[in-house]
Amino acid sequence: MEHHTLKITGVLSDPTRFSIYQYVTKQHRDVTVQEIADAFEIHANVARLHLTKLEDVNMLISETKKTGKGGRPSRFYRLSDEVVSLQFPYRDYQKLSEIAIDTLLSLGEVGEKALMKTGRKFGYETSRMYLQALDLNLNELSNEEKLTHIKTVALQQGLNPEMHYDKETHEVNFRIYNCTFKELVPDRAPICKMHQALINGFFDFFFGEINLNKNSYMSDSIEYSFCSYKTLVLP
Repeated sequence: MEHHTLKITGVLSDPTRFSIYQYVTKQHRDVTVQEIADAFEIHANVARLHLTKLEDVNMLISETKKTGKGGRPSRFYRLSDEVVSLQFPYRDYQKLSEIAIDTLLSLGEVGEKALMKTGRKFGYETSRMYLQALDLNLNELSNEEKLTHIKTVALQQGLNPEMHYDKETHEVNFRIYNCTFKELVPDRAPICKMHQALINGFFDFFFGEINLNKNSYMSDSIEYSFCSYKTLVLP
């Protein structure tokens, strides 16, 4: 554990490499060596070295694929599913989460309802405190401004969000590309509902009680790299 932690901190101590990792986390797709080289204005060999070091500590994974343009296959890099947690001294908050959630779920339907209620409340309060810190009046915000703030709140929660708003139909399509509870989901299906309730709480604060509908969860299939929701907001 300590040796692996030292390797990770060593890899991330390089500012360019840390920035490359942040760049990859925001792309929602695979990236190539040349893309990184162009984005950071560095030689392709240097970009490859940075990506390889990130892969060595399991922060990225890669595979070789044909591009469809002829020539040699290219190597594509994407985020690893492995979670990086650096704490000194060591703390196991994931285990604490598992214990707390399993305790709630052992209560059956009552526990599941409590989980969703708490998630929605947390989403609402997180949004309220965020706007309060900015000293903004909710009633003076347009729909577009409210949605921009929701996206920012989601980003601050590590959800890696993407949002599309249709001004004519007032329909919002909202995606998240990082599930902050991913490690808890496989054996605890209600976690997905609680996560949706959390996001619903964001919308509740900015638009009043609103119905956030699920399109897909990334836990539904390996084909999905995101969770997708949609809702209607008042004009």
